[in-house]
Amino acid sequence: MTATTKVFQHEQPNKPSLTRSVTSAPPIAILGVPFDNVTISETVHLIDVMVASGNQHYMATANVDFLVQAQDDVELRRILMDAHLVLCDGTPLLWASRLLGNPLPERVAGSDLVPLLIGIAAKKKYRIFFLGGTPESTAQAVKNMEAAHPDLIIAGHYSPPFSSLLDMDHEEIRRRILESQPDLLFVAFGCPKQEKWISMHYRSLGVPVSVGVGATIDFLAGTARRAPRWMQKSGTEWVFRLIQEPRRLFKRYAKDLFHFSRAIACQWWEMRHTQKQTEAAPVTAASTPQAWQRVRLPRRVDIETVRRDTMLCEEALSNSRCCLLELNNVEFIDSTGMGLLIRLQKKARITARQLILVAPSNAVMSALKLMRLQDFFTIVRNIQEGLNLLENAPGKAVFIQPNYFPSKPALCWRGEITAANVEEVWETTEGHIIGAGSQSKITIDLSSLRFIDSAGVGLMIRASKKAKVNGAKLEFIGMQPNVRNVLRIAKLETILLGAA
Repeated sequence: MTATTKVFQHEQPNKPSLTRSVTSAPPIAILGVPFDNVTISETVHLIDVMVASGNQHYMATANVDFLVQAQDDVELRRILMDAHLVLCDGTPLLWASRLLGNPLPERVAGSDLVPLLIGIAAKKKYRIFFLGGTPESTAQAVKNMEAAHPDLIIAGHYSPPFSSLLDMDHEEIRRRILESQPDLLFVAFGCPKQEKWISMHYRSLGVPVSVGVGATIDFLAGTARRAPRWMQKSGTEWVFRLIQEPRRLFKRYAKDLFHFSRAIACQWWEMRHTQKQTEAAPVTAASTPQAWQRVRLPRRVDIETVRRDTMLCEEALSNSRCCLLELNNVEFIDSTGMGLLIRLQKKARITARQLILVAPSNAVMSALKLMRLQDFFTIVRNIQEGLNLLENAPGKAVFIQPNYFPSKPALCWRGEITAANVEEVWETTEGHIIGAGSQSKITIDLSSLRFIDSAGVGLMIRASKKAKVNGAKLEFIGMQPNVRNVLRIAKLETILLGAA
């Protein structure tokens, strides 16, 4: 195979992508979470563009506690990886971004952002829906907002009974939202429940923008007080909250401070202390006639490289092509370089294409492991292995293995099972369970399943119940660590996997 190599031209795109800043400033990965480099005014503009597009988006406002939880919660990390916007809602995160060499411009707190969005909604006749909070608090918040913004269209609000994520009446909640047809959906279940709920449902609700807002409803209702403005600006709002709720927050703050400080120190040491001066080189791409292309990253993948090659995100996955990203020459990658890799992976998932990391160097693998991201990328040893993977990509996420056990076919789940494909998997799974008839045991093999989200966990529960109704016992075998992690966080590991 012959290929010509070209250097990406350094030109600005005509309009901003919805997955990155309107300023084209590069994102930064902090503990594996990709933060968009935006101000609050730029965020409002981006959300306005999202609403106008009519497509479905979700965004997250992440603080230190959010990041600490994400270190042990595979599903939450994946949600943040795929979010259309991830905003910095914590002064310690601003400090960390400066330490890591790519300063975020300002804190974009949900409690500051939501009132601005309400004002825009009133002006532009956007319909809003509030989900969560206590019935009393939500009703008071609605009353206050209607008084402050007479033109505001509140399409609906609903405070479902408190329950775990998987025990909620999802169909009733979906029905209310679908009937209301909002443009903005504010979800107040608390982190990470609200983010997981949004991830499960945002694709099917038809709502342009969904966002978790936590305690913001209480601020709007006046049942909770925010810190004085000077404390918000000085980064000491946490002190005010701690004084208000010492019993609830002291242990959490102490734990978060310990884990966050230690992890940031490790990231800084890995990505700043060991850097070496190497020659600057452009990002290059090989033009091929196939449905894939090769992109080679230089020895340094840092903030200067990312700024210089501003078209990389668009070019690397252009023309409906999959991308083989060669990383064998990379000697140093910083937090901004990692943010670039995450952004490329995000775009690949959004556009249903594959991004494959080819022969990552020790520096890249060390960074991936440090940020616990090695399982979020497809990694191969060489170009040929990547091509074989593309040519033999698995089809459906579920198939029947006829000779798994003598006279007992097994159902195999593979790849990823998420809210995006869960109904397709359920259709085959349900048919297999019904067809098993009077078998005493039905086996579902999870050994090829890399990831499952809360919607997938719900599928496991449905399958178990269906088998029980049919007089059979369902057994899950061969689970991978990421699957076990999601089940453990949901407190269903023992129930669904038993001693497996």
